[in-house]
Amino acid sequence: GVSIYSPRLYRTAKWRPRQLKRSTHRILTTHAGSLVRPPRLVEFARARQDGKAIDEQAYARYLKEAVGEVVRRQVQAGVDIANDGEFGKSTSWSLYALKRLSGFELRPIHPDAANPFARGADRERFQEFYTELDGGADGRAWSNVTRRDAVCVAPIQYTGLDELHRDIENLKAGLHGQNVEEAFLPVAAPSSAIPDRKNEYYKDDEECVVALAEALRTEYCTIVDSGFLLQVDDARAAVTYDRMVQAASFDDYHRWLARHVEILNHALDGIPEDRIRYHVCWGSWPGPHTTDVPLKKIIDLILKVRAGAYLIEAANPRHEHEWKVWKDVKLPDGKILVPGVVSHGTNVVEHPELIAERIVRFAKLVGRENVIAGTDCGFAQEELNRRVHPTVMWAKLEAIAEGARIA
Repeated sequence: GVSIYSPRLYRTAKWRPRQLKRSTHRILTTHAGSLVRPPRLVEFARARQDGKAIDEQAYARYLKEAVGEVVRRQVQAGVDIANDGEFGKSTSWSLYALKRLSGFELRPIHPDAANPFARGADRERFQEFYTELDGGADGRAWSNVTRRDAVCVAPIQYTGLDELHRDIENLKAGLHGQNVEEAFLPVAAPSSAIPDRKNEYYKDDEECVVALAEALRTEYCTIVDSGFLLQVDDARAAVTYDRMVQAASFDDYHRWLARHVEILNHALDGIPEDRIRYHVCWGSWPGPHTTDVPLKKIIDLILKVRAGAYLIEAANPRHEHEWKVWKDVKLPDGKILVPGVVSHGTNVVEHPELIAERIVRFAKLVGRENVIAGTDCGFAQEELNRRVHPTVMWAKLEAIAEGARIA
């Protein structure tokens, strides 16, 4: 349980202490991060994934415009705590790290090898469904990047500051003149960044993930130093249970998660907790999810993460009942709960009255000032893979705002 590295303390003259915004006068609203990209941005992304050259200056100009527009649309929809839609990330919410970290090599998946994204108890039980979901037997729905192995072959170091600073400046420009309470930038937790990575450099996977955490710390500190909230996305925290349940015990999984929480906390060491949001979901994919780990079995470890706010999936029919967990679990003093009150996985727009009911349930258990209304997960975890139609996405965000007003 002892870390093999000594984390640097976070110090910066630019940072000024301030508390996370709370729902003291009304219920505030936010979302989990990724938003559907506009068509032209998708065209740039598709060209890149197809290996075609693009006009980088034209891309940079349009990206800045797109971020400005998506911030404006969030404000128009009633979102209080907004972001850049993750528009600047290449590929996906977790694989974007490949572009910002050195040490990894992409290799084609061997024709006889199993697709690393096609594992899990849920997939085993519903094989025919997942074959259709993945685009048929040849897996046409997978992007060019997710169909390759990411292999660590050299020391992992953070090399993406130029891209990160670009995203920070684009969000600052987009926020200019807009009425928002706060803004955030999402990044991946060490356990979730570059999932299913392979290690050929470090002595074992433990040493590899610690090195990954140390590198990602640069990203974490830079975002907080910019004045934005840091959101750490960690779908793998819960999803790994589905991967392990057939071959390991729950105790094995719980030990795995406890160690990764410890590693994440080392990466966050010294960063003020009230500048950090921690997001956990059950993988987001539109499947049966019959083998998801129950929230009650991992909430103890989730609350050990050094964060000021916890974003937890709570709206979809597999997890909505878990609001009852908070009858027995105390939200630590000073912390904020951001439950998902709409699902990103269905094009049905939740009624504002239902959203209000969901908000009130949580408010009665943890205190209204400690609740911010959110979404289960992002609406487009990959640039080319959206969960709902964009018009539906905006309607859902508007419904959250209306439900919050009713609540």
